[in-house]
Amino acid sequence: MEFEFATASRVIFGNGSLTNLGKLVAELGKRALLVGGASIERIVPAYELITAHGLPAFIYQMSGEPTLEIVRRGVELARQNECDVVVAIGGGSAIDAGKAIAAMTKNAGDILDYLEVIGQGKALEQAGLPFIAIPTTAGTGSEVTRNAVIASSEHGVKASLRSHWMYPRVALVDPELTYALPANHTAACGMDALTQLIEPFTCNRPSPIADALCEAGIRLAVRYLRTAYIDGKNSEAREAMSLVGLYGGIALANARLGAVHGFAAPIGGIRSAPHGAVCARLLPVVVECNVKALRQREPANQSLERYRQVARLCTGDERAEAEALASWLYNLREDLDIPSIASYGFGRDEFSDLVDKASQASSMKGNPIQLTHAEMEWILTQAWCTPFLKSTNER
Repeated sequence: MEFEFATASRVIFGNGSLTNLGKLVAELGKRALLVGGASIERIVPAYELITAHGLPAFIYQMSGEPTLEIVRRGVELARQNECDVVVAIGGGSAIDAGKAIAAMTKNAGDILDYLEVIGQGKALEQAGLPFIAIPTTAGTGSEVTRNAVIASSEHGVKASLRSHWMYPRVALVDPELTYALPANHTAACGMDALTQLIEPFTCNRPSPIADALCEAGIRLAVRYLRTAYIDGKNSEAREAMSLVGLYGGIALANARLGAVHGFAAPIGGIRSAPHGAVCARLLPVVVECNVKALRQREPANQSLERYRQVARLCTGDERAEAEALASWLYNLREDLDIPSIASYGFGRDEFSDLVDKASQASSMKGNPIQLTHAEMEWILTQAWCTPFLKSTNER
């Protein structure tokens, strides 16, 4: 057995932990770039905590998911203001943007020199600026990963900037910051987090440490995701789901993902489709397809047994087989009212191009079995608009 394990240098978790921000920034630098999303209300508390320590903070607000231009502008702002620490507060988009800005501010050249798939894929030459990640959602796990997902409208795809230099110096996880998350975002982020536990656990190169976190996180998601969706002020559920997101981020950084994230990259690159909602829509379909493909072509593959283990964790039935997992996930998806892929404006005529792009995605390399072109098109068809009962009857 061989594996490597790494995560953020420091994880601070707990209700009210945001109050530590000013002190943490002061320990790492003297001039902060504060990256946040479209809601200034989420940025202001962090700004006030930093400036209360006598440190200047320069706000960089972004909208949507991070793009090449968003990162380039952020790097320019950081350099102009001689920032020596970057703080990002928000969902995965803000954290990924901050992570990429922190890395590129200290590395020469353009971000395309270092991006996977669409760029040159060069290795970063040195560590970036110290980076503090503060999630306000419970899903992406970006606060503990070593990559930033960046969209390129020119290439119609998302690609990762990835390096061991990019782990945040501090992951500051305050579940209270998720209380205001709307129900639909809670659902999408929660299923994204669940995806990032199931895919690393069932991938073709799992990690024993990640496995333990995956099992613990899946149990928490099964117990608390629906509660957080129904009652966003439930502190126990919000705390549990923040742990689920954290565990998922650690898991994906130390194992591999799979076809769900393989598809999510081109889907999100072509349309403004929220990553979490896309993953949520795809998850049960990919599980159903993978289990069937494994049964037919690789029945001795260890991932089939792992799908069985996850099915038993989710259903609570110690006799459940792998197929029961897809059924449970379809029901969860419907309970959480996850929108179809069609709702983002995709047509069937785009499926072939999406399959081609997904086949090249780095996440697809971790899928437990290599899927055929026909299987991949079937996944898109089912995620596009077909509900669970019709899907399974037809298949």
